[in-house]
Amino acid sequence: PAAFARDAIGELERLYVRFSQEAGRDPALEDAARAETAGLQAGDPENRALWETFVRVSLAEFEAVYRRMGVRFDAVLGESFYQPLLQPLVDELKARGIAEDDQGAVVIRFDEADGKNLTPMLIRKSDGAALYATTDLAGLRYRERTWAPDRVVYVTDTRQQLHFRQLFAAARKAGLTGAELVHVAFGVLSLPEGSMSSRKGNVVRLMDLLDEAARRARVVVDDKSPHLDPAEREAIAEAVGVGAVRYADLSQNPQSDIVFEWDRMLSLDGNTAPFLLYALARCRSIQRKAGAPPGTVEGLRIGHPLERALALALLRFPEAVASALASTRPNLLCDHLFGLAQAFNRFYYELPVLRAEPQERVSRLAMVEATARVLGRGLEIVGIRPLERM
Repeated sequence: PAAFARDAIGELERLYVRFSQEAGRDPALEDAARAETAGLQAGDPENRALWETFVRVSLAEFEAVYRRMGVRFDAVLGESFYQPLLQPLVDELKARGIAEDDQGAVVIRFDEADGKNLTPMLIRKSDGAALYATTDLAGLRYRERTWAPDRVVYVTDTRQQLHFRQLFAAARKAGLTGAELVHVAFGVLSLPEGSMSSRKGNVVRLMDLLDEAARRARVVVDDKSPHLDPAEREAIAEAVGVGAVRYADLSQNPQSDIVFEWDRMLSLDGNTAPFLLYALARCRSIQRKAGAPPGTVEGLRIGHPLERALALALLRFPEAVASALASTRPNLLCDHLFGLAQAFNRFYYELPVLRAEPQERVSRLAMVEATARVLGRGLEIVGIRPLERM
């Protein structure tokens, strides 16, 4: 209790790792844990009190991270929310012939019409305990009745692919939803020294990761922009650091395994958040030097091939957004924004803006504004705060 009072999440992580180690030496502990889980689901007062405490401190930790990442949920329904729905659902599926008893447990079996090579899906264990499969089926029915969604997207790592194949097949078999069901499977994030595992205790907390990213970004900002006010430099470092972590994840093919590398993530060159943020900040810097406030793209004319290439990249932005949404692959949008920033840099380095002839100057300033608009909106879509200066 004393350790839990000092650092609740740290103590829960320590217990989780210790149990994994002890259970490796004594498999009977796994049976004891399963019995406790069944007791919790049955409403055991002691287990429920502990569970409620753990949920409260865990949600507080999550919310702190979500606020920092700019993540907001319209509805948060934990696994326990569906607990009252589980037993009635299992009984209904048995009565309809969708599920059947199997050595004291309850399973849903599949045939060729449901999907090839699908093993039976366990929805109640022999000790009466429910599983993720049971909760997910109840969740689908609840979402159908509450929101009637057109599409339900599940985002988990690749190791859950069989589970979701079974879940989607069972949902179709039972007619629980009319929504399109999509599983977005993502790869594993690892450090250069090897993969992380919560059971082994070698996991880096996301909050610590964000702290380190902001600290490293602050070193760069202090070096590049010492003339800025310290408070502004701190705000820029936070935006760059948090944005770099987010972009390092979203810019990869979702199913690819990722090796986390600080130098690459925070680089001002390459497909990174700092590169895109710097391109946007350059647009705003050009406008400040020109005395041209942001807001107009009037007078934009296409003459030079580099202007045409940049204009085409700008025009393809809606297509990139639609493609990323339809395929549930945000990396497609990131790739487009990277290409757009590269096209803008070529335009900027090759064609004078501030020193151009009056008519060309108006046109190129309009091109700068158009680029800033699209880069800013693109960054917002992937959850990164645009910056006016860096």
